[in-house]
Amino acid sequence: MSSLRQSRNREATERWMAGALLRLLTILFSLCTIMPAALAAEAGNTTKGEAVIDGCAAIATTDEHFICATLDWAPSETCRNGSCPWINASILNLNLSNRVLLNVVKAFSPLKLRLGGSLEDRVMYESSDLGCPCVPFVMNDSALFGFNEGCLPMSRWDQLNEFFKKSRSSVIFGLNALNGRVPMQDGSLGGPWNYTNAESLVRYTTNKGYNILGWELGNELSGKGIQARIGVAQYAADMISLKKVMDGLYKDGTMKPLLIAPGGNFEAEWYSKFIELTKLSSSLDVITHHMYILGPGTDDNLVEKILDPSHLDGPASVFNNLSIILRNAGSSVNPWVGEAGGAYNGGRNLVTNSFVSSFWYLDQLGMSATYNTKVFCRQSLIGGNYGLLNTSNFKPNPDYYSALLWHRLMGPKVLSTNFIGTKKIRAYAHCARDYKGITLLLLNLDLGNTTYIKVSVNGASHSEKTREEYHLSAKDGNLHSQTVLLNGRVLDVNSHGKIPTLRPIEVDGLTPIKLAPISIVFVHLPCIHAPACI
Repeated sequence: MSSLRQSRNREATERWMAGALLRLLTILFSLCTIMPAALAAEAGNTTKGEAVIDGCAAIATTDEHFICATLDWAPSETCRNGSCPWINASILNLNLSNRVLLNVVKAFSPLKLRLGGSLEDRVMYESSDLGCPCVPFVMNDSALFGFNEGCLPMSRWDQLNEFFKKSRSSVIFGLNALNGRVPMQDGSLGGPWNYTNAESLVRYTTNKGYNILGWELGNELSGKGIQARIGVAQYAADMISLKKVMDGLYKDGTMKPLLIAPGGNFEAEWYSKFIELTKLSSSLDVITHHMYILGPGTDDNLVEKILDPSHLDGPASVFNNLSIILRNAGSSVNPWVGEAGGAYNGGRNLVTNSFVSSFWYLDQLGMSATYNTKVFCRQSLIGGNYGLLNTSNFKPNPDYYSALLWHRLMGPKVLSTNFIGTKKIRAYAHCARDYKGITLLLLNLDLGNTTYIKVSVNGASHSEKTREEYHLSAKDGNLHSQTVLLNGRVLDVNSHGKIPTLRPIEVDGLTPIKLAPISIVFVHLPCIHAPACI
């Protein structure tokens, strides 16, 4: 028995040693194959490029305060694809006393806030002529947009305006454009707009002395519409009615608000005719269109789209076509992006509210500005899976800091910018806001390559000693992270609900800009003296 046991022990030892030798050989083989590949990748993971800026003259201008965000009417019961991201994030139930909310909005001073959304055209306003109780939205699958009509109490309107004043916001309010409509044979909703209830809200607002930057008529009712639509001739006639209401209520030197419409998806023929029909009456100051360039939030390929330069180029045709229409019409109407959330139907959690979202967002800010877009409204400030703020704790998502850096660094004058090198780099430049010089925005869509970038400014003189850089990157390199780093430092509100100071790093102005893979940088060049920026 003893010799048998010894024999079995020897066999077990031999098997273990053979297995260990095989594992060791496998590791050595892996090192021999992986290490050269890693070394090769390390040797080839850098590229070079040049950002060429024309400093002679601006090619476009934005509004002084370009950044805008939306507040939506969506009730807490609004759910899609197993997600309910609108809990207590509506115009009607948002906690306006939250100190983080106040601080993040006040940081812009002012932030434009557009109040609207799908249910805007199902909202009635509490007044003596309402003729029914002022009740909240109630789910009804057979009703338009899935809810019965809701109501805005004047007590809530007072609370909202108190918040707007404290946060130093500029407000755009979307009015119910479907009141009084009847079904038409062509499937549209027609008949003249019944503006009585809207007029009561505007009268209450003026009597209270509330400052409204603009009144917008309707949400996504133009062209083919979204679930409902209004013909272009009737819509233009309704704008004339809105102008008469405003002329009657804003008197005695009171600054009249902007008249804004139609807040729909761009369709060239409809928009062209609408501009012509409203031109003689001067009943339109701002023409708004909505953009969701990534498609539905259910798409599993959103990240690939965000990082695809050819996909990001798509919206250029919309901006260009609208600018041509306005120019050919000789119109002084200003174009705005009235709503843009990346992906529609609420966005997608951990995509449109994470770090990777900043690439499409900043790219659209930069691109739209080059076509004289005056204002860009992000859907949403809070709510859905595309909010600038976390719905649960109001803390900023990465896109909030991207928007705030734009607001603080990019002035209204837009400069022609061309990047020579890889297509994975996106480049935009403006005259710097409140500073001397130029601010350059660079986006690196490349997953693996660091790019060293030289900057040339045509027509400008400079004595570049140092420059300021604001590098944005994802925590742990995770594109889906909701935590963003500024120059390697985590950005987060403190225990008092205050946002962090956004500090740059100073860099030798004679060295190339180093842009890491999947990162963003705002570069302030204070010593460049460009004729366009004087």
